[in-house]
Amino acid sequence: MFDGRDPIYVQIADQIKADVIAGRLREGDQVMSTTQYAQTYRINPATAAKAFAELVDDQVLYKRRGVGMFVADGATTRLRGSGRKEFFTDRLDPVLAEARDLGISVADILAHIHATEER
Repeated sequence: MFDGRDPIYVQIADQIKADVIAGRLREGDQVMSTTQYAQTYRINPATAAKAFAELVDDQVLYKRRGVGMFVADGATTRLRGSGRKEFFTDRLDPVLAEARDLGISVADILAHIHATEER
């Protein structure tokens, strides 16, 4: 599971965020404890705790004392909003610049998008 260049705690946080965005984790759902995470993925519990602390700081998770960690209300909306901004800035803008350099028109791009949607 953890094979990227980012630190493991970042990969854990990113995976949980992706699960919230995709609806695999819904607002109010309980997530695995740091101990469960550590045992399941054979990592240091402090690594899992660091990921969860980051998610709490980002208001993706909240802690119910003695019960566990849960997906926060509004987390999906917040994550999708920030994800949309990053998508356009970090991914789409460079693709559009490359398309422009290659002489690919907006009409060609839209035609390709529409053809892909029909598949």
